[in-house]
Amino acid sequence: MSARSKPALLLEFDDGDALLRAVRSMPDASRRGLSAYTPMPVEGLVEALGTPPSRRIPFLFLLGGLVGGLGTYLIEYYAAVIDYPINVGGRPLHSWPAFLPPSIEMVLMGAALFGVIGMLVMDGLPRFHHPLFDVPRFTRVTVDGFFLCVPCGGDASERVAVERFASEHGACGIYPVQPAP
Repeated sequence: MSARSKPALLLEFDDGDALLRAVRSMPDASRRGLSAYTPMPVEGLVEALGTPPSRRIPFLFLLGGLVGGLGTYLIEYYAAVIDYPINVGGRPLHSWPAFLPPSIEMVLMGAALFGVIGMLVMDGLPRFHHPLFDVPRFTRVTVDGFFLCVPCGGDASERVAVERFASEHGACGIYPVQPAP
């Protein structure tokens, strides 16, 4: 989140519509680094924030599936053909139809494992403390609080501009957020 890298202001709004109107009224260049926190989904908020869909997660699922499936197939091939070949009734040692069911199951397991672990790493989890937790009103985010975190850097003029924007768009609270050490 942007509050980790530089100081920010946390703006509190009465409802999701006010939050959405405030985000939509921001210039596109100012929307970089914004983070919104709501107790329920707000229709159109993700699009208004301009958050692009992640392209890394599907790639991790594909990579995990390939590693799991090919790895299992190669282990089975090595065990049945190279390491411990057993001739059963004249059947071929490389009986690929017998290798497929475990390989397919490992495709699914590998994809799920890579995807979940990759998602957690990219989200920076587990994070035991976040700078937003130092704002007392932020505990309301799980009940009825609608918050917008706006990075404002160390520049006083940027902070004044964000405070002016908040007062013009009906923010009911403005709270400073210090970056994590």
